Amino acid sequence: MAPSYYNTRSTRDHFVEPPSLLSRVLAGLPSGLSAQIQQLWDGNSYTATSTSSPRIPRGLRHWSERWHLKRLLNLPHLLVLVWLVVLLWGERWVFQSAIKTCEWGRWERWPKDATPHHLVFLADPQLIDPHTYPGRPWPLDKFTMLHTDNYLKRSYISLQKKLHPDTIFFLGDLFDGGREWKTAHGNTDEPQWANGLRPAGEQAYVKSWNRKYGDDFWLGEYDRFGSIFDKLWNIAGPNAGPWQRGRKLISSLPGNHDLGFGANIQVPIRNRFETYFGEGNRVDVIGNHTFVSVDSVSLSAGSSPHSTKEITEPVEQFLSKVQVLKRKAVAHELSLQAGEERVLRLPHKVEELDRVNFTNLPNLDPGEGTADLPTVLLTHVPLYREKGTPCGPKREHWPPAKPPKGQNTPVFPDERNAISISGGYQYQNVLSEEDSVRLVSTIGNVQRVFSGDDHDYCEIVHAENKNTAREITVKSMSWAMGVRKPGFLMLSMWNPIDASGQSLHSSPSGHGAVSQASPTTESHLCLLPDQLSIFIRYLTLLILTLLALTIRAILTPILHLSHFADPLMETDFSLLPTTKQDTRRREEDDGNRSSNSSTSSTSSNNAQNLAPRSSAARTRSVSPAKGYGLPSSQVRFATPPLPSYGNGNGNGSWAIIDADDYYKDKSNGYASANTRAKKLPPLTVIWREFSRSIWRVAWVTVLVYLYLVYYG
Repeated sequence: MAPSYYNTRSTRDHFVEPPSLLSRVLAGLPSGLSAQIQQLWDGNSYTATSTSSPRIPRGLRHWSERWHLKRLLNLPHLLVLVWLVVLLWGERWVFQSAIKTCEWGRWERWPKDATPHHLVFLADPQLIDPHTYPGRPWPLDKFTMLHTDNYLKRSYISLQKKLHPDTIFFLGDLFDGGREWKTAHGNTDEPQWANGLRPAGEQAYVKSWNRKYGDDFWLGEYDRFGSIFDKLWNIAGPNAGPWQRGRKLISSLPGNHDLGFGANIQVPIRNRFETYFGEGNRVDVIGNHTFVSVDSVSLSAGSSPHSTKEITEPVEQFLSKVQVLKRKAVAHELSLQAGEERVLRLPHKVEELDRVNFTNLPNLDPGEGTADLPTVLLTHVPLYREKGTPCGPKREHWPPAKPPKGQNTPVFPDERNAISISGGYQYQNVLSEEDSVRLVSTIGNVQRVFSGDDHDYCEIVHAENKNTAREITVKSMSWAMGVRKPGFLMLSMWNPIDASGQSLHSSPSGHGAVSQASPTTESHLCLLPDQLSIFIRYLTLLILTLLALTIRAILTPILHLSHFADPLMETDFSLLPTTKQDTRRREEDDGNRSSNSSTSSTSSNNAQNLAPRSSAARTRSVSPAKGYGLPSSQVRFATPPLPSYGNGNGNGSWAIIDADDYYKDKSNGYASANTRAKKLPPLTVIWREFSRSIWRVAWVTVLVYLYLVYYG
């Protein structure tokens, strides 16, 4: 009769494995040697789960059970997943989503065969530096600087990848404290008449700024600006759009935070800025439009009662010849479109110096009456307008006042919705009326004006003395400049022209008899994410996380929920004895195991594994081997003894299972399975659950957050 490997009294609880190959091998060895081999085998990291499955390393089995799906599906891990999604959204996806809504094709209204030039205006990035928040303590100032830079970088990367503009113009204020940092050469001290004009909040830091921050610091800020904007310029590729001749990034227009304002400008500081960024006064032909950039902060020094000739001379010289520069730039563009570059060629001949006529030298100016493309004026400081001129519904600070019943025109004056006509130390909200009219009339044919400085959006149409030009003041793209939703302005230009520069883009009039020029530009305000709102959502999720984990920890001992704090327990069959009596008993048991192993090949009751026991069997205080007449060396658990919680110990008290002392036999002081149950107060259980759950959520979330912050 075949031996029975199942105990009839408890086939559900135990399973006895037939003699293994190891038992048959040990049976043929001397008893001492076989005992040592059996002891090593019993103390190693292997166990068996069934007669048909191979032996699995206990460490691997422990890991697989610890990370079993049921153990992973719990509240702390669910919160970790929620945090990962929210962080990816707040640090990456929200920028991509915001800019995706601004794609060119969503708002352009050109004909299907049009090939417009795509241009983006970026205003007032104003990189945060010690000048921005002089009293802000460390590390809050570093946190603000890091997040502001990351905000600019993420917005700029998404802008390049989603929009890929052909040209980008910066409208000044690249730095926040660029005017404050001393140069390596030249005197940058304030003049005597400027003493006492600086705000008291800044005056206390002037000496420390002069001591700590100089030309090296400014160069570091220049490199910081380049690492955000210049380095990532071609992140989506260097190729321009269809029928566009290359891509341009122009950041030479200065702001009052870069140089100062009016008579307060220090010439060495301006020279340094122009050395690295280029001339602030320039003419560019882009997309068949003429862009004229004017250093308006230097121009404003002309109204000062103090001597400012050195400050205003470059811009005055530029305005005196701006018409010639415009004509030459347009002629050069037309020659390139015709396939021949227009260059100056002089005859090669030798003449006496006193006989040379310098009055009629050849030049590239085609002369008056030649083609003139639509002109766009770029200035950091907005042009003058009457006090209370409303900025329109896209202004964030204050929406337009509601007009009275029956009035269809905007309320005028609307002080809250308008740019304040005021000024102060190193700033002036708008140019003077005289400078504004002079700029528009001197440049000529100004149809659009784009400015910065105000940080918020403002769109107005100027009076006739400023050619009824439409001006848009562009929002700051930094979230630290007083606007909840920063942004930038997109400009789409399509102006097809013939060989002489005349526009071919026209539309029929209302009567269909006469054609009139169509608009050659379309603009769109693209809003960036609300960074403060993102922080508020982080804070809200943090509060909800703490609340959820607190409630779960409180309910754990009340509802007998499974513990998150305790690791999966496993039985250790080879613990070292702690007393002499335990040592002797351990040696006796090892000897019995060796003896039993040597005869296991002839016994039908030998076993290597036991199937998982029932919950009743798991709470017994005696070894299963004693209960079923089996040698202890031949009893193996297919799964480790599981902790018994709640009422498992019979009296309803809460128990934390220690793997070292489970199933301890109190009669002889020796544990066959070496484990016991420890009773803990409910408050201790709550604290363990709460603290360890918080720790699990916190360290994963913080590591992911730091990774996203470090890599911008």
